[in-house]
Amino acid sequence: MLASIDNMKTVAQLCRTREPLPAPLAAWLATSLQSYLDRRCESLNDAFGLRNARGGVPWRMEASIRKRDAALRRLADDHLAGLSVTARAERIRQLSLRYAASGWRFDREQETMPASYQGQIHEGLWQAFKSGATMPLGLRQLRTILG
Repeated sequence: MLASIDNMKTVAQLCRTREPLPAPLAAWLATSLQSYLDRRCESLNDAFGLRNARGGVPWRMEASIRKRDAALRRLADDHLAGLSVTARAERIRQLSLRYAASGWRFDREQETMPASYQGQIHEGLWQAFKSGATMPLGLRQLRTILG
């Protein structure tokens, strides 16, 4: 599924920039569309290999959650490595609440991360918030993600 999402993002980017599709990507796109058009698949999601996770979580949200969780783990590993999982979760929760009330209000409309965030704690926060998944999170969920 992740390969299909990556392929779709690449196709979209190449179309936006009016660049040609590489042959393997063009073949994947053609095969997926043709399987839908030939009614071998009931939906475009099926044709592109996109399935909802168990529990009914839509594939788009699952991808956003994975992206958010990876950003939070990188933030914890890069900036909070000396702390316990619980202390990391508490610190990230504090930082997230503060960022949600201040910087995110301005950053949410930006397509790219502010350059001043590069290599800083705010880089991980921006990536987690920009993922589209729910932020900020409770301590229990943060401990689960970081554990």
